[in-house]
Amino acid sequence: MPLKYLHTMVRVQDLAKSVAFYELLGMREVKRYDSEEGRFTLLYLAAEGDEDTPLELTHNWDGDDGLPSDSRHFGHLAYSCENIYDLCQFLQDNGVVINRPPRDGRMAFIRSPDNISIELLQEGDALAPAEPWVSMESVGHW
Repeated sequence: MPLKYLHTMVRVQDLAKSVAFYELLGMREVKRYDSEEGRFTLLYLAAEGDEDTPLELTHNWDGDDGLPSDSRHFGHLAYSCENIYDLCQFLQDNGVVINRPPRDGRMAFIRSPDNISIELLQEGDALAPAEPWVSMESVGHW
């Protein structure tokens, strides 16, 4: 019996801050479910054209003391982009740390406000190496 990919879920501590971060990546809310009884919100975000494969943000209204401080056990989310240099510059201009700069013109890593690792990949062939990315060191974990 074949499987169908539905979504990726990540727990978030500050829903507004997380939504603002993912909006910088061009994602928009496509569905929302608020549970008064369960005291949680499920918010689904997707890039234009990818509405059938959303990212689910789960927010527990009363906090989530069980949320790990470093979500590396999760792995990462991966997104492609038209121009990795332009995207990384836009994110950096908006306060996002580029943990692994796109020195190779192909791949970069950033982290969400909830420490989720996000891989950014250049569509098609890698771009020619360019400054300031070539000289930029990696920062923290990615």
